[in-house]
This record gives sequence, structure tokens and C-alpha cells, in this order.
Amino acid sequence: MPLLGSHLSIAGGYYKAVEAAHAVGCDCVQLFTKNNNQWRAKEITAAEVEQFRSALAEKKITHPLSHASYLINLASPATELWQKSVEGMVVELQRAEQLGIPYVVVHPGSHTTGTEDAGIALVVKALDEIAARSQNLAAIPLLENVAGQGSNLGWKFEQLGAMLAGVKDKSRLGVCFDTCHAFAAGYPFGTPDEYKKTWKQFDKAVGIGLIKAFHLNDSKRELGSRVDRHEHIGEGELGLEPFRQLLADKRFRKVPMYLETAKEKNAAGEEWDVVNLRVLRGLK
Repeated sequence: MPLLGSHLSIAGGYYKAVEAAHAVGCDCVQLFTKNNNQWRAKEITAAEVEQFRSALAEKKITHPLSHASYLINLASPATELWQKSVEGMVVELQRAEQLGIPYVVVHPGSHTTGTEDAGIALVVKALDEIAARSQNLAAIPLLENVAGQGSNLGWKFEQLGAMLAGVKDKSRLGVCFDTCHAFAAGYPFGTPDEYKKTWKQFDKAVGIGLIKAFHLNDSKRELGSRVDRHEHIGEGELGLEPFRQLLADKRFRKVPMYLETAKEKNAAGEEWDVVNLRVLRGLK
């Protein structure tokens, strides 16, 4: 069974996400290192770093993962926003480095008024600039596949592949694979044949070896809807079979997997993170 975790809140301190992860039975944890809907970020203090790292060790939570701000758009044709996004991503990597987090997940962005090809070229340019400005850091970005709403880029495996193929230093990048997003983008996983075909497509376009993390989410919407709406495991359109196959796939045994499902309680009063983790661990 791979390491399983969830995205949890840092309200009250970074260590609080670790404590919450331990409380619901996680092996690993994902968090924001700042308000995800603001550019501004309060400096991380030495005390906060110590609390966070101590909590990880004490609670035996491994593979902390950071998710970048949703404001970042590396594909933006608007020069000011593109530059702000590059700077914002460098800051995200610096903050992750402070906390000892090796990877920062980021959505590639939207081409808006530009073309798909121009947007991909801007992402490549941004990633090269980010790599040049973060050479002294161990933390690196993970490009996340997206559902494909609007002009978002990265929903087709070929788009991700083009971004990765275009950068100067591929060693400074990885991929975070989201199950809901892939399904919404039109990639099926239900049957063994579909599962095998989808991963063959991904490997050809991107490379399975670049996957450093998974987001485990069911989908509220149907296959190919291109609508990003996460659902609890087994409660949506994917069902349990894709997750059963994924967790049994020996290629991904050492890749940590994180829930990004709603933080709420079910009818029985249980935290859904507890329920989702139990469902995943019960799959045979």
C-alpha cells in the first residue's frame, strides 16, 4: 500500500496540519505555505519551522507536499501577471525549502486571450526562469494535470509533455497526477484495458517516471466533462475500481498519494478524511 495522506489546513500554525494529518490517520500531508488566494505572504519564522519539523518527526508524518497559490498563471499572455506568477512561484519554492518540503505542486495556467501553443511556450519560458532563480534550492515544482476548464493548459497529456520537453533542465521538474482531473479531461480508468491504455498514453507523452505525487479524488462530473469537481472516494463518477487498480500498481508503490476532498463529516459524524482513507486501505 502506498503512503496515503490529505491536504490539511495550516490555520493556527504549520504544525497544525501535521497534527490534523496524524489525527485522521494519514501517512503524509499536503498544505499551503501561505494564503492560496493572495500574493502577499507573511515571513516564516525559525520557530514555525522548528514546530513544523518537530511535529513531522513526532507524529511520524512523512513526504510533506506544498501546493502553490491558485493566482499563479505561468501561461498568461499579460506580461505583468506572467512576471508576478514567476516571482510568486520562486517565493513558493523558497517557503517550501524553509520548511523542508521537497516539492511544490502548481497548475500550469491558462492561455486566456492567447493561443494554446503560445501559452505552452510561456509556461516553458516561466519554468526556465524559475529554475534559474531557484538553483540554490532543493525544492522543485511539480506540474499538475488539470481538468481542462476554459483555457486551462495541462489537461491533455501531450500539453504536459510539450512543457516538459521544452525546458532546458528537466531534472528541476516533476509531475503531480490528479485522478479527478484526468477523468474529467477524458481519460478513463474503469476497466483493466482502459487503465492500461491511459497509462500507456501518459507514459508516451510525459513519462511515468516523472510522477512524484498523486492527488486521489473521485469526480462529481462525468468522463470528459472538463469540469473540476472533486468527490469522496467511491462516491463519484470514477467509482472504486480505478483506485483499486492504482493502489495495486507496483510502479507507484513508493509515490505518496494525497486526498483533496471536502473537509466535512458524513451522516454518521465521521470525518470524511477518515472514511476515505479507510476505503482506500480496504481496497484489494
